[in-house]
Amino acid sequence: MSKGYAIAAVGVLGAVLAGTVASVIFFGANSDDQFAQCRGSQVGGGAIGGPFELVDETGQSVTHEDVITGPTLIYFGYTFCPDACPLDNVRNAQAIEILESQGIDEVQPVFITIDPERDDVETVRAFTDNFHDRMLGLTGSQEQIDAVTSAYRVIANKQDTGDEFYLVDHTTMTYLMHPEEGLLEFYRRDTSPERMAESLACFVEADVS
Repeated sequence: MSKGYAIAAVGVLGAVLAGTVASVIFFGANSDDQFAQCRGSQVGGGAIGGPFELVDETGQSVTHEDVITGPTLIYFGYTFCPDACPLDNVRNAQAIEILESQGIDEVQPVFITIDPERDDVETVRAFTDNFHDRMLGLTGSQEQIDAVTSAYRVIANKQDTGDEFYLVDHTTMTYLMHPEEGLLEFYRRDTSPERMAESLACFVEADVS
């Protein structure tokens, strides 16, 4: 899958599910919240996320503590995805590039597959390398993927076609996670790279202030 294809793809599938996570998350306002000025909605807290153990794109076993060491963008998808995943990961990579142009390199982009049957270490590595050299790809056993998608309340429904060309309906939010604070923000598919970068920069600045 090339960058050109990723940019040209039409995000139809993800648009249908874009509101799924938002509909199941409730976050309360907190007057002591150091990130309050950065939030696009009333978000924050531990309703999303949790411990996980997966395999990174070098074949090494990693945990949430290895992956989420600072502000971390996490997207769940799969490499055979024809539309939403390429576009969303292009957008995430563009936001990271905007930050880097401003001298901000604290935000780690991460892609977690929901399709470990097809997405082995090499496939995930090739996929993430298409978007950004710092984007980390994660896979694992079906049990490991089920555990992390459950922790993040990700919907992933395989359309069983009886062959290797099946599609997977899935949640298309991008999560901004923090090692101490948990979920800081989530970004819908219609968030532009510029708006995402602006939001991320605010969280980074608030995190070190």
